[in-house]
This record gives sequence, C-alpha cells and structure tokens, in this order.
Amino acid sequence: MRAQYDPAFNHYWNLQSFYNPAASGLDGLLNVQGAYAKQMMGYTHAPATMIITVDLPLWILTPAHGIGTGFINDKIGLFEHKKFYAQYAYHQKLWGGRLSAGVRAALLTESFDGSGLDVIDTGDPAFPTSEANGTAFDLDAGLRYDAKRWYLGASVMHALSPMVELGDTKANEFEIPATFYLTGGYNIRFKNPLLKMQTSAILRSDFSAWRGDITARMYYDGPKGKLYVGVGYSPTISASAFVGGTFHGIQLGYCYEFFTSGIGAMQGTHEISLGYVTDLDLFKKGRNRHQSVRLL
Repeated sequence: MRAQYDPAFNHYWNLQSFYNPAASGLDGLLNVQGAYAKQMMGYTHAPATMIITVDLPLWILTPAHGIGTGFINDKIGLFEHKKFYAQYAYHQKLWGGRLSAGVRAALLTESFDGSGLDVIDTGDPAFPTSEANGTAFDLDAGLRYDAKRWYLGASVMHALSPMVELGDTKANEFEIPATFYLTGGYNIRFKNPLLKMQTSAILRSDFSAWRGDITARMYYDGPKGKLYVGVGYSPTISASAFVGGTFHGIQLGYCYEFFTSGIGAMQGTHEISLGYVTDLDLFKKGRNRHQSVRLL
C-alpha cells in the first residue's frame, strides 16, 4: 500500500505558508496559524494531526523579506511523524502584483512504537519490539504570484527525497518522495460591500498518488467581525462543510469532512483552525484596518 506523506488539511487556505514557503511575510503582518484534525472517527489508532505556523515580515530590513517557522505532529497508528522548519521568502513587485520566492529547511523526526505490535514471530528483526526513531534533513521551495484579486503558486516539498533509517540497528528505512503542489485563489466581489466570496484550490502529487481540493467560502464582513460559511470538494475522496469567523484579529474555524467513498460519511474528519493576525510595523502612526491577501 502507498499513500501521501504530508497531511492534507481542509483549512489549507489558512496555512499557505506551510504549503508554500514563498507566502512567508506576504501581507506585512504577524500571522500565527494552527490547526488540529482528527480523522476517521470511530476507528482505533485513527490519524490525528496538529500544526502550528508563524510567519512575519522582516521590518528591520524591508517588507520585501519574510521569515517563518513551524511545527507539525502527525500520528497514524504506531507511526508518529514530526517536522520542525524555518523558512525565508523574498517579495518583488512585478506587473502590478508581487512575485515571491521562498525556501525552507526542515528536520524530520520519525518514530515507530514497536511495543504495540501483535505479530506471530516476535524474533523477526524486521519488526522492532520497542520504539524506533530516525531523523533526516529536508528542503522545500516555492514560487508565488499575487495580483489584486487572485494568486497562483507552485512549490515542492521533500526536494531531497530524504531516506529515514529507524532504530539503532537501522534495520528499517523508508524514502520520502518529493511532492509537488499547485495552489490558487480568486476573490469574487458583489454589489453589497459587506459580502464577498473567496475561492481557492490546491493540487498535490508525488507522481504516485494525487489529491485535489477546491473550496468556496461566502464572507460577511461586518463592522464588528467577519463571518463565513463554505463548502469544499475533493474528487473521489470527500466533501467538506466550513463555518468560522474573525474577531479582533483572532480567527476561528471548524470543518467536517464527509468521505464520499470507502469508510463513508459518518466516519469523517473533524478539523479546527485557530489563528491570530496583527500589525508589526511599530513605526506606523495611527490605527489602520488590515486584511490578509492570503485569504483568497
């Protein structure tokens, strides 16, 4: 059997600096985002994934420079995957928009809890009897272009296709394949200035398996906060429903993913997204309203 290595968050449009390091510091704000997903409800040892990302502009230089960091913990059965990373991006005005390029250095930590195995031949060296760990260095990179009402990005994760060896005896190893991402979004405005629709899409593939998602969210941008409802669809995999809002810079969202094949709709995924966005330019006078260009 074979599956994708990276987690597939339904709130991918809120985690753009994770899926493409070129988005780091893009909107000139401190952007802190987190998400937690509990998949395949009702199944023992079902996947549970948590992510925290932080990115911001380097005001000490110019807003053209952005940096970021993050942490991912992905637990599936007896396997646990962790990723720690730091990234940098450069933004250049071009053709009325901005072209961005980013690079990320990452440390991958893999572990397997062999004590949880139930095997017939306990002496088989292929199966660890205790926790086996391994680490590897990795690189990601990406490009992105932002116009007034749309954006388009391309990135690659695991560009080095690292090999991870588990345990002291290195009896087990696996290679993480390079994975390619295409992302995009478009902002639809209406005559009513309080309403707008934001659409986004992501396509990922390691040339062995692929997944695509398209999402549409209707926003009500009121004087005291922003509310949204939305739907998403991943062909042959699932459909999703979203609800959330933003109040005083704090973003909170919830998604339920209904699987359209395989395990069925009732054993879906619950996902919560939490974020905070604020201005970091300490030299700016007065109070200004800000809106993230990444919520497209």
